[in-house]
Amino acid sequence: MRVLLDTHALVWWLLGKRQLGEAARRLISDPDVPVLVSAASIWEIATKHRSGKWDESGPLLANVDEWMGQVRFAPLPITLPHALAAGRLDSIHKDPFDRMLIAQSRIENLSVVTIDPVFAAHGVSVIWR
Repeated sequence: MRVLLDTHALVWWLLGKRQLGEAARRLISDPDVPVLVSAASIWEIATKHRSGKWDESGPLLANVDEWMGQVRFAPLPITLPHALAAGRLDSIHKDPFDRMLIAQSRIENLSVVTIDPVFAAHGVSVIWR
């Protein structure tokens, strides 16, 4: 199994927040489970930080490559097929970051660590509790 972290799960993990479910924490900390972080999540963190919503995430943005290596997460770039699939999602859900993560998880056959019900509604395997 390979997993993709939703943006909130990534931030909560990196900042040591207890909001993460126990199953999510176990899975992320398992060295045998490849954990991926979408470029869309870094884009979302930067966007929310710039707008003042996630002030505490500033240090994460300053050292992305460093902490990615330290926590053994692998980057997931946005490809043309990902972009096309996200744009074609048949949904009223307008969040472009979620749409991209949904598309990436479908194309790459990834389970998503998220508390957001929109992923399961799109047939994506979700891990949380």
